[in-house]
Amino acid sequence: MNTPDPDPRHTTGLEPGGGVPPGETPPAEDSTGGAGPQETHNPPRGWAKGPLIVIGAVVVLFAAFFLAFALSL
Repeated sequence: MNTPDPDPRHTTGLEPGGGVPPGETPPAEDSTGGAGPQETHNPPRGWAKGPLIVIGAVVVLFAAFFLAFALSL
């Protein structure tokens, strides 16, 4: 396992105190891929049918209202 702070006595290219001499490439950084919390709920599909039906009904009602208003002019 990589430690976030490498030991300068065992890492090539580091001076005492952890500095990097001119011309040397510093050691690679550690990955943070597993740093977040474990995801336990991730729905495999998109939206549920219920909310889509409600949103569609509201859109149709607004469209019908504005169509009726336009036709009454």
